[in-house]
Amino acid sequence: MIDAIDNQLLDILKNNSRLSFADLGRTINLSPSSVRERVQKMEDLGVIQKYGIQIDNRKLGYDLEAFILLKVFPGQLANILKIIKDFPEIKEAHRITGNQNIHLKVVVKNQTALQELLDRLMIHGDTNTFLILSEI
Repeated sequence: MIDAIDNQLLDILKNNSRLSFADLGRTINLSPSSVRERVQKMEDLGVIQKYGIQIDNRKLGYDLEAFILLKVFPGQLANILKIIKDFPEIKEAHRITGNQNIHLKVVVKNQTALQELLDRLMIHGDTNTFLILSEI
């Protein structure tokens, strides 16, 4: 089971998953081998599922981020769930409860690109779009 030390490790890894076992151990006063064993245990249990990177999309020329709520037309849900991965602008997609069926986080170059994406999505349902101003 996960204990307080494992939770400390998870908090540190959430902020920087590239730290070495030695650096992690120094932070929480454990040996590198103890840290490695704990991290391996959490990977084996499925607590840690993957490691990733955070990208600054603006530095890549993608200046607009938005959330899109999609209320899928009747009979279209299975289809949109199959093709959603074919939209490179969509970075996150979640099925949700409520009036809408799908919550999307998208990254696009500009307003024109957002409009084109919305046009492609509106074939499948009604959209409600929220521009992201900043991350808190």
